[in-house]
Formats: sequence, C-alpha cells, structure tokens
Amino acid sequence: MRSLPPLVKLIEKCSKNDDMEKKLKRYKYGMLILTFFAYMSYHLSRKPLSIVKGELHHNCSKEDLQNGNTTHNTSTWCDFPPFDSPDYKSLFGELDYAFLFAYAIGMFFSGMIAERVSLRYFLSIGMITSGAFTAMFGIGYFAEVHVLYFYIIAQVFNGLAQTTGWPGVVTCVGNWFGKSKRGLIMGVWNSHTSIGNILGSVVASAFVGSQWGMSFVVPGIFIAVMGVIVFFCLIENPSDLGIDADSSNCICNYERVNANEDDEEGPKCDDANKVSDGIREEVAISFLAASKIPGVIEFSLCLFFAKLVSYTFLFWLPLYIQNQSSLGAADSGLMSTLFDIGGIVGGITAGIISDKLNGRAYTCGVMLIIGAGMMGLYNTYGSVSLTVNIVLLLITGAFVNGPYALITTAVSADLGTHEVLQGNSKALSTVTAIIDGTGSIGAAIGPLLTGIISQKSGWQSVFIMLISSNIIAVFCLIRLMIKETRQLRQEGGLLHSCCPLNNDDEYSVLIREDRMV
Repeated sequence: MRSLPPLVKLIEKCSKNDDMEKKLKRYKYGMLILTFFAYMSYHLSRKPLSIVKGELHHNCSKEDLQNGNTTHNTSTWCDFPPFDSPDYKSLFGELDYAFLFAYAIGMFFSGMIAERVSLRYFLSIGMITSGAFTAMFGIGYFAEVHVLYFYIIAQVFNGLAQTTGWPGVVTCVGNWFGKSKRGLIMGVWNSHTSIGNILGSVVASAFVGSQWGMSFVVPGIFIAVMGVIVFFCLIENPSDLGIDADSSNCICNYERVNANEDDEEGPKCDDANKVSDGIREEVAISFLAASKIPGVIEFSLCLFFAKLVSYTFLFWLPLYIQNQSSLGAADSGLMSTLFDIGGIVGGITAGIISDKLNGRAYTCGVMLIIGAGMMGLYNTYGSVSLTVNIVLLLITGAFVNGPYALITTAVSADLGTHEVLQGNSKALSTVTAIIDGTGSIGAAIGPLLTGIISQKSGWQSVFIMLISSNIIAVFCLIRLMIKETRQLRQEGGLLHSCCPLNNDDEYSVLIREDRMV
C-alpha cells in the first residue's frame, strides 16, 4: 500500500467516522474530476502552436493595405524569423514532428515506467516539466530568439514530458472504475481532450495578436500548477485507502488459482506473484506479453490512422481556416474550437453506443466511415458560407474524434483488464502505452506530411490523405467488426431481430468455441 498524498491524509484525519461506501464514492469521483482537469491541462498546453502559426507567418502585404502603409519593400516584414521564409509550412511541419515524434517514442517507454513507479510522482513531475518547456517556447518571443533549433529542442523535450499524461490518468481511472458503463463514463471523461483544446485555443487567441509568447507561457504555468495539485491530491488505487481489496484469487503466470475453502493447501503462487494475508501482489507484464492480448494490435493500427487524422486537424485546422477565409489568426483559432465541441459530442455518443451494443470495434468502424464522408463534404462545401462551415465543422469533429476518443479510453481500459490477464491490473499502463504510442506515430506523421503536401500540392491533396487514412483505419478493424457483428446477431437486440444468425453457421460455431476457451 502506497503512502497517501498530503492533502488526503488531512482529509482522512478529519473524517475518520465515514463509512467505506461514502468514502469510496467521495474519492472515486474525486479522482475522476482530478484526472479530468489534469489531462485537460496537457491538451491546453499543446494547442497554442496551431493558433500562433498564423501569426508567425501571415500576409504582411494585406496588413500594409489595411493600414495604408507603403514603406515596406518586402511582404514578410511582419513575420517572425526564422518563419519568414517561403518554406514556412515545412518549418511548421518540422516543429509538429519534433513534438509528436518524441511523444510517440517516449510513449512506448512511459507505460512500462508508469507500472513500476508511483503514478502521483510520475504525473506531477511530468506536468511540471511539460510546463517549463511549453513556457520555453514562448520565452523565445520575449528573448527574440530566431534560431529554429531553439524551438525544436523545446518541442522535443515537451513531447517527452507529455508522455507521462495518458498512461498515468487512464491507469488511475481504470483502477477506480469497473467495466460497467465504462464506455459512457470514459466518453464523458474523455471530453477533457476537446475542452483542453478549446481552452488552449481561447487562451492562445487572446494573446496571439499582441504578444504571442504569452500564448505559451500562460498554458505552461497552468499545467505546472495542476502538477502540484496532482502531487498533493492523487490517490492511484482504492487499495491505497484499504478499499475493495480482492482476496479471492491469486495470479500464477497469468493463470487463475482459486482460493477455495475446500483447498487444504490454499492458493499456490510462484515468487513473481506472492499472496500474503489474502492480498494478491501483482507484477507488471512485459511489452511483448501486452501486445499479445487479443485486439491490441488491431486497435493500435487503427489508432495509428485515426490519430493521424485527428492531430492533423489539431495542429493545422486554424491555419487552414485562415487560408480559406478572410479571418485572422485569432478568429480562425476560435472558429477551430467548433471541431473540438463536435468532438465532445462524438466521444460521448461513441461511448454510449458501444456500451449498448457491446461492440467497440463496430462503433469505431461505422463512425470512421461516416467521418471520411464528412471530411470530403467539409473540404468541398466548407467555404460556401459561415453557417455551412460551422455545421460541417461540428459534425466532422464528432465523427473524427469519436473513434479516437473511444479507442484511447474505453477500449484501452478494456484490453488492459482483459480476461486473459486474470485480474492483473498491472497491464493497463503498458497496454495503454502500446495503443496510444502506435497512434502517436501516426499523429507525428500526419502534421509533418500536411506541411509538405500543402506546400507542394495544396489543401485538396491533404484531405485526400486524411480520407484515405480513415478508410485504412476501418480495414484494420474489419476482423473484429465481423466478429462483433456475429455476436450481436446471436445475443439479441436490433441486429438479431433484423438479421438472425443460423446457429449452424460455421462462424457461429467458432465464436462458441472461442468463448469456451
């Protein structure tokens, strides 16, 4: 049992007479709220660069025309070096890639580290470090640093620091909440991503036209302060409070050994999984063992393409809106928040539907297909009018972020507590890191390709890449989608009533055999 955070120790001293049920409810939802705001701060600090891009390089001739100034001989006089060059989009792509590639590589290691250290220290140190490097990017404005490598170094170390976030918060929530209504709970909880993006856009937009350095300094301070709060308040597991200890089973090489009363010798475990006084001591699993859990590879590959699409919108949507309309950097940033508002609705809806159908892959696949169509419509008709742009942006955000949100939350938690693990919760961080790490490689490649493609071929080619990625993501899940569809037709509900499955069907026999195993 780990030591309790300082603030929790104080609360416990003042509420010694509370019963277990009241205590469990208080801390359960307290940790849900705390992790919500913690990860919201991670995304809040990621968003500024996408807003500031339009200020680092914009149409100076247009500014001269508006101000009636004809004294400047160059159209880049108002740009911030080194982003005043003709290949500025490629430079922006390199900044995105520096952050996201470091994030992707670090993610594969952070999950294994998170399983072996205190999550409270892991998260708080990571958040404070991330805050420092986020602010470092903004300090470049005030110090008038015009060297590209300064900003790339800030992005690389910030990316590494940010890898502490997702394995930490998902593991904590997974420890506190069971599988019942997990899709709904995590769908609502995962709105922290979109809300963080929205708040990051609002904060960055407030400073981008005057002192864009503050667009980074303020979010950096916010995430650092949240890191301190996490240190004083986070309870990693209900067992740290002596709540909900499971003493009925032990794990021996991931095979369940029942501790029945009729067993005279009691449970037997090897040295790796010891049982002491009825309490199971779990061990972390290897990266290879976690990757062999059924469904991990398919969902990891799917997230590679889904996150490629989502992060391209995250890092490039404000600049796309600015280039396709007459809006400035600040207004384009605010307009882009509509995509994230749609993402909140999409994430919650995906969670509810997947709970009702008990089909995570099926829900993701259908939303990915619709999302591909919506991206095509947005690219074609988004510039017709402001109203059409708003409507299409909201709907596109819902279907692009819905599958991404579902895979990174409920699916990761499901697979991290898969029945083949026989109750070993130590796998959750590693499974989450494998899935999100693979997705983060796609997230690194997407914005980088966008900078190159948009520079050479225009935005039309960028959208072709995004639509193709969504379609490929569906093919990654096709085996799981077919299996879930067969199960849904067997078990009842809408699919069963309209499309009943013949019990003698060869595939249904395989399903039954699979369940028996």
